Amino acid sequence: MAGVIGAGVVGANIAVKAAARGRIHTVDSAPSAPVAIVLGARIDNGRPMPMLAGRLDTTAALIEAGKAQTVLVSGDGNGTSGDEIAAMTQYLIERGVPRDRIVEDPYGVCTYDSIVRASEKFGIERALVVTQRFHLSRSLALCGAIGIDAAGVEAECDCRRITLAKNLAREWLLSEPKAILDLALRPRPAVG
Repeated sequence: MAGVIGAGVVGANIAVKAAARGRIHTVDSAPSAPVAIVLGARIDNGRPMPMLAGRLDTTAALIEAGKAQTVLVSGDGNGTSGDEIAAMTQYLIERGVPRDRIVEDPYGVCTYDSIVRASEKFGIERALVVTQRFHLSRSLALCGAIGIDAAGVEAECDCRRITLAKNLAREWLLSEPKAILDLALRPRPAVG
């Protein structure tokens, strides 16, 4: 049984990585797209923690460089760490992104929901997805399967090494296999 599970995890990771091959960029090498989707993460006392701050700094740089015209901030508006959307919006405004170029999705409670909602609720067909490298392959695989033509833009993270290691392990062991399962089962997002 352990061999079957192990083979499933490895297979899921290979499939997810293959779906993202050649589609991960820096701000400078990113193609232009109508919208940048920035995926939420934990906040602390109403402020983005380092991982989310890196995503938002990268997004602000994309807007400044003219690589995207609009930002979709997608996360949990009622998360355990607080209102990710309010924190993300305020942070982007502080970095010079005009408020009228920010669209909020407070119901992107997981990556799958964020991508499905981006397509179905917001009608996004082409986008830049902004997150850290460990999270980009899964995000891009989901976009492709849902019907969004997406390029990934790698965000920096001024995070502790243990934080990065934990996230990488979680991505490899749990999140990427779950993405394959989500694509097979196509559950409806938690909030329609």
